[in-house]
Amino acid sequence: MNRREALGAMAAAAAAMGQRTTPARADAAPARTALGLVVYCCRLRRDHLRRVDPRDDLNRPSRFLQHCRQLGAGGMQIGLGVLEADAAGALRRDAETAGLYIEAMVNLPGEAKDVERFDAAMRTAKAAGARAARATIMPGRRYEYFESLRRFREVDARGRRALELAAPIAEKHRLPLAIENHKDHRNQERVALLGHISSEYVGACVDTGNSFALLEDPIETVRRLAPWARSVHLKDQAVQWYEDGFLLADVPLGRGILDLKSMLAILRQKQPDLRFSLELITRDPLRVPCLTEKYWATFPDVPGSDLARTLRQVRAAAADSLPYVSGLSAAQQLAREDANVRESLDYARQQLGLLATKAS
Repeated sequence: MNRREALGAMAAAAAAMGQRTTPARADAAPARTALGLVVYCCRLRRDHLRRVDPRDDLNRPSRFLQHCRQLGAGGMQIGLGVLEADAAGALRRDAETAGLYIEAMVNLPGEAKDVERFDAAMRTAKAAGARAARATIMPGRRYEYFESLRRFREVDARGRRALELAAPIAEKHRLPLAIENHKDHRNQERVALLGHISSEYVGACVDTGNSFALLEDPIETVRRLAPWARSVHLKDQAVQWYEDGFLLADVPLGRGILDLKSMLAILRQKQPDLRFSLELITRDPLRVPCLTEKYWATFPDVPGSDLARTLRQVRAAAADSLPYVSGLSAAQQLAREDANVRESLDYARQQLGLLATKAS
């Protein structure tokens, strides 16, 4: 049994007994890394804890901050909602005492009447000490969600309008708004949008893996978005062929095809104070059906050379097997998720130089 399997077995046993696997005491925590956690990393753990005790909600910001500290993570990215001033201040003090950062997740205002709600969410994030607020501008994956270029352009225009409404609020609170490359825009489209908004408080949440599904080179995506970076979703990906294209799987850092060290170097050169948050969702691989007609419905101008380059990368790096969780028991899925997160935090600290400091 290797180290990862041993960790998984211990976590599975604890889950089966209805116990928590996070340490009960702060002094039991592992050595800390500067890498934080996006709340999506722990969705299976949240489900498990709620089965044990319905009152124990890992999506509650103060609870997730505690979980991140116990795991040795450097901070968290999570939806804060709208909190009373006292609650937001307490969350900020807890994070500062522990030396952890906070980044918020917010929903942009869909129309003018929604600006007040967005303003309240940004006010909470600022009061809680958030360093940035991450958002998206479109629903779903572009190649799955949209049946036609016309429909994509309609939703794209709404996303642009939402960002135009949001920008003055971000500027008022002096809180950077970080828009994730969420398998929606290709590099040129996203850079053009950020240039159109032209605000020092509107930038990018750079996801290191998403744009590969849009047939873009991950290093080039990081390079293009680095000047705009306000937040980072750090992930690694493994790939494999299937009949309609390729499969894309979230895997622990260091186990996939991404050149994470080069990506960090590019981002740090442009933004030395940037925070990095792990986004590793423990799930079955995603299908990227780039050899089907439907996939290309919203990509009229993507050159065939981009498809050829991507398929060469898949061929060169195709994994013998990819991780699937749908056939596992709940306890086994939880063990896999816990092991994925812990292994990634270890890799960040030991191999990527993401070392914790009090100021992180």
